[in-house]
Amino acid sequence: MGIVLALLSALFTGSTSVIATKLKGTPTQQSLGVTLGAFIFGVLTCACFVLPRTGGSFAFDSHIWIVGLCSGLFWSVGQVGQYSALRPLGVSVALPISTAGQVVGNALLGAIVLGEWTSVRVWIIGVVAIILISAGAICTSVQPKRATTQMVVEGAGDGVQAGEMVNSMQYRRISHDQFRRGLIYIGISTLGYMLFFIFPNFMHKIGYISDALFNAPSGNGLYYMTAIVLPQSIGQVAGVLIIMTLLRNAKSGKFFAPATFRNIITGLMWAAGNVCVFIACASPSAGQAVATTLSQLGVIVATFGGIVVLHERKTARQMRFIVLGCVLLAVGAVLMGLYTTK
Repeated sequence: MGIVLALLSALFTGSTSVIATKLKGTPTQQSLGVTLGAFIFGVLTCACFVLPRTGGSFAFDSHIWIVGLCSGLFWSVGQVGQYSALRPLGVSVALPISTAGQVVGNALLGAIVLGEWTSVRVWIIGVVAIILISAGAICTSVQPKRATTQMVVEGAGDGVQAGEMVNSMQYRRISHDQFRRGLIYIGISTLGYMLFFIFPNFMHKIGYISDALFNAPSGNGLYYMTAIVLPQSIGQVAGVLIIMTLLRNAKSGKFFAPATFRNIITGLMWAAGNVCVFIACASPSAGQAVATTLSQLGVIVATFGGIVVLHERKTARQMRFIVLGCVLLAVGAVLMGLYTTK
């Protein structure tokens, strides 16, 4: 069940960057809209699932709320960083690179800090899976050799002579400056997302969240992971507002613009994926390393979504690398899911 939830998370979260780009807005407006959607989902999760099953003393436990708020603040750094990277790089380039960083970071943190990989065999398979997934992500971000392709025109017409070479397709080639800026944003984003993912389980690992609280009421972490969703969403809203205030300039746009409210839809979809991956992290059949790695398969959804929905043109050479990259991602995820579970 944990692996199924992690794969559902990949579907939901993989769609969010495509949807956010389609709905437009500045990176901070997109991030704020997502957090508002996440807050709505958090309220519904608390009211309809957590409170009826656990009661108010558990749902509003101070330890759970502190963990949730801090986790949400980390997420806001990751989200604003990722949306900032979409502009210079595009969805089909930024997401694979971001995914590689998150997979390596989350899997190794889960394995080393949380102690989820307990044998040499599991470590070997896990490292091979990480290499495959990272290589796949890099393949999907290969650039065209040139910005345009040419074709020979066989017949004359429209001012073009027969046999003349003309540009037939425009392909975007990312400049060194754009790539550098995008990588900086992705580096910041990856750090924020890594802390966001590992923080709830890490606080249980060090004893801040007791075993009794983590497992109550006989949920094996299920109710803990769903109870943090509401305070987490509040931390996300607060974090994005703080970042918007600190980075405010003429290009930031208004806080509450139409694009902000349109992106509430993105937030609802992201929140559904978030709940799935956090439950999977707590599940004995998955765990931190496996759940976060499988959830990153959303990069396949994002990559083809960028090409099909956002019309990010790719050359035949790029498409070959993209298909190869997706195969490597899938193989790596299968290895991770089947052979490193607890």
